[in-house]
Amino acid sequence: MLAIIGYPAFLISVLAGLVLSISLFPVGWFEFRPEWMGLVVFYWTFRAPEHFGILLAWCLGLLLDVLESAPLGVNAMAMGVVAFLVLTIHHRLRMYPLPQQSLIVFLLLGISQMLVHFIKQLLGGENAGFSYLWPALTSALIWPFFCVLLDNINRKLG
Repeated sequence: MLAIIGYPAFLISVLAGLVLSISLFPVGWFEFRPEWMGLVVFYWTFRAPEHFGILLAWCLGLLLDVLESAPLGVNAMAMGVVAFLVLTIHHRLRMYPLPQQSLIVFLLLGISQMLVHFIKQLLGGENAGFSYLWPALTSALIWPFFCVLLDNINRKLG
């Protein structure tokens, strides 16, 4: 099973996810930026659940908290929830075609975004309406390309 999770592919995807998560976007497009680290957590929990779990997802979320200067533990909890939810359905998720997987990506990352938004509201953040769900939608739209790309990288490097 070690061939399924290629450690170089894992490191490359995590580094790319972290860089893309803090990369600059044009001001008008910032709210549409995909949830890159959420996609990485979803992918690796989906593809290698025996190697990638809740604790590793939580650690990546904590690293994202530090990079984004977010309240410590907010993204960590959200990534842990995503990993937990993917672990509960990953056997069924393997049977779905990519468009249906995209819907699941939207739902799970939407739950993650709602959780982050709720906690930031409790800490005195501004009310953004439902615009906090745009990253979940854009993540779902790029999921088929993201999944195929990481599968190809993992196959070549793994």
